Amino acid sequence: MMTELRLVGSSVSPYTRKVRALLRYRRIPYQFVRAGGRESEALPPAPLPLIPYVVLPDHNGELTEVMADTTPIINRLEDDYSARAVRPMDPALAVIDALLEEFGDEWLAKCMFHFRWSKLADTETSSSYLAYAMNMTAAPEQGEAFAKMFAERQISRIGVVGSNETTGPLIEESWERYLNVFDRHLQNQSFLLGSRPGAGDYGCFGQMTMLVLTDPTPQSVSRRISPRAFAWTEAMEDHSGLEVDDADWIDLDTPPETLKDLLCEVGRLFVPFMLENANAVASGDKMLECELDGRPWVQEAFVYQAKCLTWLKERYDNLGEIDKARLDNVLSGTGCEALFANKGDRDEKLHSE
Repeated sequence: MMTELRLVGSSVSPYTRKVRALLRYRRIPYQFVRAGGRESEALPPAPLPLIPYVVLPDHNGELTEVMADTTPIINRLEDDYSARAVRPMDPALAVIDALLEEFGDEWLAKCMFHFRWSKLADTETSSSYLAYAMNMTAAPEQGEAFAKMFAERQISRIGVVGSNETTGPLIEESWERYLNVFDRHLQNQSFLLGSRPGAGDYGCFGQMTMLVLTDPTPQSVSRRISPRAFAWTEAMEDHSGLEVDDADWIDLDTPPETLKDLLCEVGRLFVPFMLENANAVASGDKMLECELDGRPWVQEAFVYQAKCLTWLKERYDNLGEIDKARLDNVLSGTGCEALFANKGDRDEKLHSE
């Protein structure tokens, strides 16, 4: 009997929800283990103090191999399990899928963190139940003390993810625009790249579990703009019963017009942010100060996001010339093409906007 992998995390973690829903859809046997519980302590330790992580069986069926970071986890699962893949077979379309995954993981995460820890109602709502997610039997006074401590810690970190008085309005506007284009796009198909979910869907879904389902301020925006987003996020939790085949991906050579609209939103703030951040990291700058969409943006430079950009560029660089041309045709005019331009062209585009 095959040993089931272990997913160690928390149901209140958007990244845990991302991987757990993906495992369900892919019908990969797994057991979910609550981080910090007795069961997780019996497993090999996490490589980083982050959740989620997975513990994989070795060739003897022993749970010995540990992996963290959701994108590498998904890539490993793609290698180990062929059925119901979340990376499109079309390599050019797979680059768009990877871009949408990073947009969810890195930009919608900014939206989530901003609303949750800069708005009093959202801070009170989330911190009040997070204590019990960690310890279900905690006494009320323990829960209140933990909620206060956790909220103070998260609020102190809010600048790290780029939420401050300067950037806050841009983040909130981007959430509204995303919901508008997301709603229009899903009138054509059930998922971002067709009639089956990709990794990009799961990247966006993870953050939307908080933005759409639990946190009152972004949820109220979502209810007003896109009730469809609530239904979609609820449904994404478990698509294990959805039957799919390779024809369910969109044809990149005849994409719906709303895909271009979605990519324009990705290219409006997220792409220039990623490029400016990578430049700051490469220069050794501690702070990133730039303009996004003609407005000032300031935050700490983020090394991890520079690594994410490298992963995206590697996917593009590995394409053949025909697939590069097909992808370039779709990205042209969206702002996303700047990700894959040579450095001289990229710098000229960035500073002409």
